[in-house]
Amino acid sequence: MNYDEPSIFLVGMMGSGKTTIGKNLARTLHRTFVDLDHEIEARCGVSIPVVFEIEGEIGFRKRESQVLDEMSQTPGLILATGGGAIIAPENRAVLKQRGLVVYLRASVEDLYRRTARDRNRPLLATGDPRATLKRLLREREPFYESVADIILDTGSSTVSAVVQELIERVHQFKLSQASQGFNPLIGPDLNTSARFTFPNGTRSMHTVDVATPGGHYPIHIAPGRLDYVGESIPADATRVVVVTNPVVDQLYGERVRQSIQAKGFKTLTISLPDGESYKDWATLNTIFDQMLAAQLDRRAVIVALGGGVIGDMAGFAAAVYMRGIRFIQVPTTLLAQVDSSVGGKTAVNHPLGKNMIGAFYQPIAVEIDTDVLSTLPDREISAGLAEVVKYGLIMNADFFAWCEHNATALKARDPALLGEAIRRSCAFKAQVVSADEREAGQRAILNLGHTFGHAIEAGLGYGQWLHGEAVGCGLIMAAALSSKVAGMSATDVKRVEKIVADIGCPTQAPRLSGTEEWLTHMRGDKKSQAGTIHFVVMPKIGQAQVIPADLEHVKAVLNAYFTD
Repeated sequence: MNYDEPSIFLVGMMGSGKTTIGKNLARTLHRTFVDLDHEIEARCGVSIPVVFEIEGEIGFRKRESQVLDEMSQTPGLILATGGGAIIAPENRAVLKQRGLVVYLRASVEDLYRRTARDRNRPLLATGDPRATLKRLLREREPFYESVADIILDTGSSTVSAVVQELIERVHQFKLSQASQGFNPLIGPDLNTSARFTFPNGTRSMHTVDVATPGGHYPIHIAPGRLDYVGESIPADATRVVVVTNPVVDQLYGERVRQSIQAKGFKTLTISLPDGESYKDWATLNTIFDQMLAAQLDRRAVIVALGGGVIGDMAGFAAAVYMRGIRFIQVPTTLLAQVDSSVGGKTAVNHPLGKNMIGAFYQPIAVEIDTDVLSTLPDREISAGLAEVVKYGLIMNADFFAWCEHNATALKARDPALLGEAIRRSCAFKAQVVSADEREAGQRAILNLGHTFGHAIEAGLGYGQWLHGEAVGCGLIMAAALSSKVAGMSATDVKRVEKIVADIGCPTQAPRLSGTEEWLTHMRGDKKSQAGTIHFVVMPKIGQAQVIPADLEHVKAVLNAYFTD
């Protein structure tokens, strides 16, 4: 055991991965691992369910506190607590005072999937386990977050990825303490209640892991991440190209360049005209012109600093320059943070269709700075929230209900809620993308509302409506179509209409030149097959599928939502 290191305490719900991750972490760091529940069982000579049966939960919690107090006095441990240990105030005080606390967070569905067949969970032995997990998570999460020095999401990440991220974060902690005159080699004073602190951008950082055949990479989400972009540049990079636009460059360009240059890399900035109307082949060629003129080689790295347009174009340039170089997404709009920066879709528009020329090409990292949202116009926030709402509609009814409940605060830019919306949206998208990188099946559900939305953008001219605004209106139209062809209830349709209005997106579609123009644009959608238009529809909130829809039903929806 390494007594020179402070202990690491893992907290979280049953099924969050504390034991599995703890064992792997201890093995990697050459430390001793202790599972608090297993220690209690060893001392009692019976299993936890038997302890519950004989002594009740009150008796078990008393034993739990005694063992935690004793074990936590040994420095250098990796210790996994029981899911409910955090409830007792004395336990929280012990954890805060005697080590580094890591909250391993997972969704209710992930927790249920991992515990469904486990008969050693007395609190799940009766009733509806999923409902019990949901209730317990709601009750305990404030306590987990109140003591956590690090929060890591385990739902969509591999064990090795979580362990590696945790090791990096512990290293950041040690550097931070050393810079403040604290000697990390002797550990904290066990008689004080001082909290560990982290540099700006790491104290509250969340990481979502994306694993696809085309690349395995982290999404870092935190305030202040612009100052840490340089940490994601590979050591062998010969030059770093920052692709941005004049507005973003004036706001954030220098911070990003300083972060990169502080790591010893030279930078080249390529500034593109701002707006969707410039997402075309001619503008793309300006990237190639400047990179070739600078004689950049295959070890150059592109950093896409901007919204969805910049991310798509810089990513596409990276995909084809010298047949592929590395790139990093640094999205500066809410829509790009929750959607376009994740998953490796890169493209430019064509007069006959949006995003029709492009490639699937994964970044090596995504750096999301939540502070940048404060500078966005209100329309950009509303546009981004449309994509957030979409994830609830296609994947998780509970998340949709959370969005409904918090719509006003999200629109008002509540920092904590926006951070949570970004984290969960990225986790949802990572889950889909990891299973279907090239949209051969499941990934198509991410296009809910987009067939209608792309028609709006193409018909009005790119840039008249923001992409997210068009998608928001498209969500309503997709819900109406779902009621006709997939059995969605009228109540659910009304809920979709209301939340789109609540987040500030348009709820009525432009007439264009009429129904036929709409259908012409829709036939150019990438989901169309042999001239048949396919739509993402919802049998109910939280479920989605792709089907060919009868054009008479589509026309009826169009006529119902036109506005003059």
